[in-house]
Amino acid sequence: MRRPTFRTLLGSPLQLLLLVCSFALAAYAGVRLLADDWLGVVLWFVGAALLHDLVLLPLYSALDRALRTGTAARWTLYVRAPAVLSGLALLVWCPLILGLSADRYRSATGLDPDVFLLRWLLITAALFGGSALLLVLRLRSATKHRSPSVH
Repeated sequence: MRRPTFRTLLGSPLQLLLLVCSFALAAYAGVRLLADDWLGVVLWFVGAALLHDLVLLPLYSALDRALRTGTAARWTLYVRAPAVLSGLALLVWCPLILGLSADRYRSATGLDPDVFLLRWLLITAALFGGSALLLVLRLRSATKHRSPSVH
Protein backbone atom coordinates (compact mmCIF):
# COMPACT_ATOMS: atom_id res chain seq x y z
CA MET A 1 0.00 0.00 0.00
CA ARG A 2 1.38 3.35 -1.05
CA ARG A 3 1.68 6.18 1.35
CA PRO A 4 -0.51 9.20 0.40
CA THR A 5 1.42 12.19 -0.84
CA PHE A 6 0.82 15.87 -0.17
CA ARG A 7 -0.77 16.29 -3.59
CA THR A 8 -3.25 13.41 -3.14
CA LEU A 9 -4.26 14.63 0.31
CA LEU A 10 -4.52 18.38 -0.29
CA GLY A 11 -4.23 18.95 -4.01
CA SER A 12 -1.76 21.34 -5.51
CA PRO A 13 -0.12 24.07 -3.41
CA LEU A 14 -2.06 26.67 -5.40
CA GLN A 15 -5.36 24.99 -4.50
CA LEU A 16 -4.35 24.93 -0.85
CA LEU A 17 -3.40 28.61 -0.96
CA LEU A 18 -6.70 29.54 -2.58
CA LEU A 19 -8.61 27.49 -0.01
CA VAL A 20 -6.81 29.18 2.90
CA CYS A 21 -7.42 32.61 1.35
CA SER A 22 -11.13 31.89 0.87
CA PHE A 23 -11.44 30.76 4.50
CA ALA A 24 -9.62 33.90 5.64
CA LEU A 25 -11.94 36.09 3.56
CA ALA A 26 -15.02 34.27 4.88
CA ALA A 27 -13.78 34.65 8.46
CA TYR A 28 -13.15 38.37 7.92
CA ALA A 29 -16.62 38.84 6.42
CA GLY A 30 -18.18 36.87 9.26
CA VAL A 31 -16.42 38.95 11.93
CA ARG A 32 -17.44 42.19 10.21
CA LEU A 33 -21.01 41.02 9.70
CA LEU A 34 -21.48 39.74 13.23
CA ALA A 35 -19.81 42.76 14.88
CA ASP A 36 -22.84 45.06 14.71
CA ASP A 37 -25.94 42.90 15.06
CA TRP A 38 -24.92 39.30 15.61
CA LEU A 39 -28.30 38.25 16.98
CA GLY A 40 -30.13 39.65 13.95
CA VAL A 41 -27.73 37.93 11.56
CA VAL A 42 -28.05 34.60 13.36
CA LEU A 43 -31.86 34.88 13.44
CA TRP A 44 -31.94 35.78 9.75
CA PHE A 45 -29.64 32.88 8.86
CA VAL A 46 -31.61 30.33 10.92
CA GLY A 47 -34.90 31.71 9.63
CA ALA A 48 -33.74 31.54 6.03
CA ALA A 49 -32.50 27.98 6.50
CA LEU A 50 -35.77 26.92 8.12
CA LEU A 51 -37.85 28.69 5.48
CA HIS A 52 -35.90 26.97 2.74
CA ASP A 53 -35.82 23.51 4.32
CA LEU A 54 -39.36 23.41 5.69
CA VAL A 55 -41.31 25.42 3.11
CA LEU A 56 -39.49 26.07 -0.16
CA LEU A 57 -37.76 22.71 -0.66
CA PRO A 58 -40.97 20.64 -0.30
CA LEU A 59 -42.82 23.17 -2.46
CA TYR A 60 -40.47 23.12 -5.42
CA SER A 61 -39.88 19.39 -5.06
CA ALA A 62 -43.62 18.80 -5.32
CA LEU A 63 -43.84 21.15 -8.32
CA ASP A 64 -40.97 19.33 -10.03
CA ARG A 65 -42.55 15.94 -9.34
CA ALA A 66 -45.85 17.17 -10.76
CA LEU A 67 -44.03 18.50 -13.82
CA ARG A 68 -42.24 15.19 -14.40
CA THR A 69 -45.46 13.16 -14.12
CA GLY A 70 -47.47 15.60 -16.22
CA THR A 71 -45.07 15.94 -19.15
CA ALA A 72 -42.57 13.90 -21.06
CA ALA A 73 -39.25 13.65 -19.23
CA ARG A 74 -37.31 15.36 -22.02
CA TRP A 75 -39.48 18.48 -21.77
CA THR A 76 -38.86 19.14 -18.07
CA LEU A 77 -35.57 20.95 -18.67
CA TYR A 78 -37.40 23.47 -20.86
CA VAL A 79 -39.60 24.38 -17.90
CA ARG A 80 -37.03 23.98 -15.13
CA ALA A 81 -34.37 26.28 -16.56
CA PRO A 82 -36.53 29.40 -17.04
CA ALA A 83 -38.35 28.73 -13.76
CA VAL A 84 -35.07 28.57 -11.83
CA LEU A 85 -33.70 31.70 -13.48
CA SER A 86 -36.95 33.59 -12.93
CA GLY A 87 -37.12 32.41 -9.32
CA LEU A 88 -33.53 33.45 -8.74
CA ALA A 89 -34.24 36.92 -10.14
CA LEU A 90 -37.31 37.13 -7.89
CA LEU A 91 -35.25 36.06 -4.88
CA VAL A 92 -32.54 38.64 -5.52
CA TRP A 93 -34.83 41.55 -6.38
CA CYS A 94 -37.83 40.56 -4.22
CA PRO A 95 -38.03 43.76 -2.13
CA LEU A 96 -38.06 45.92 -5.25
CA ILE A 97 -40.33 43.65 -7.31
CA LEU A 98 -42.90 43.47 -4.52
CA GLY A 99 -42.50 47.16 -3.65
CA LEU A 100 -41.30 46.47 -0.10
CA SER A 101 -38.45 48.98 -0.28
CA ALA A 102 -39.85 51.47 -2.78
CA ASP A 103 -39.40 54.56 -0.59
CA ARG A 104 -35.88 53.63 0.39
CA TYR A 105 -34.91 52.94 -3.25
CA ARG A 106 -36.46 56.21 -4.43
CA SER A 107 -34.68 58.26 -1.75
CA ALA A 108 -31.33 56.57 -2.39
CA THR A 109 -31.35 56.73 -6.18
CA GLY A 110 -34.00 59.24 -7.20
CA LEU A 111 -35.38 56.66 -9.63
CA ASP A 112 -38.87 55.21 -9.85
CA PRO A 113 -39.00 51.69 -8.34
CA ASP A 114 -42.36 50.82 -9.90
CA VAL A 115 -40.74 49.36 -13.02
CA PHE A 116 -39.25 46.29 -11.33
CA LEU A 117 -42.41 44.15 -11.35
CA LEU A 118 -43.06 44.78 -15.03
CA ARG A 119 -39.44 44.14 -15.95
CA TRP A 120 -39.35 40.90 -13.95
CA LEU A 121 -42.53 39.76 -15.68
CA LEU A 122 -41.06 40.61 -19.08
CA ILE A 123 -37.81 38.78 -18.26
CA THR A 124 -39.82 35.76 -17.10
CA ALA A 125 -41.92 35.81 -20.26
CA ALA A 126 -38.79 36.09 -22.40
CA LEU A 127 -37.15 33.17 -20.57
CA PHE A 128 -40.17 30.91 -20.99
CA GLY A 129 -40.70 32.09 -24.58
CA GLY A 130 -37.08 31.40 -25.50
CA SER A 131 -37.28 28.01 -23.84
CA ALA A 132 -40.47 27.19 -25.75
CA LEU A 133 -38.81 28.26 -29.00
CA LEU A 134 -35.82 26.01 -28.28
CA LEU A 135 -38.18 23.12 -27.56
CA VAL A 136 -40.08 23.65 -30.82
CA LEU A 137 -36.83 23.83 -32.79
CA ARG A 138 -35.57 20.66 -31.12
CA LEU A 139 -38.80 18.79 -31.81
CA ARG A 140 -38.84 19.98 -35.41
CA SER A 141 -35.23 18.87 -35.85
CA ALA A 142 -36.04 15.48 -34.34
CA THR A 143 -38.98 14.93 -36.72
CA LYS A 144 -36.89 15.94 -39.75
CA HIS A 145 -34.27 13.31 -38.98
CA ARG A 146 -36.69 10.42 -38.47
CA SER A 147 -37.05 7.81 -41.16
CA PRO A 148 -39.98 8.20 -43.62
CA SER A 149 -41.69 5.05 -42.32
CA VAL A 150 -42.31 6.76 -38.97
CA HIS A 151 -44.11 9.77 -40.52
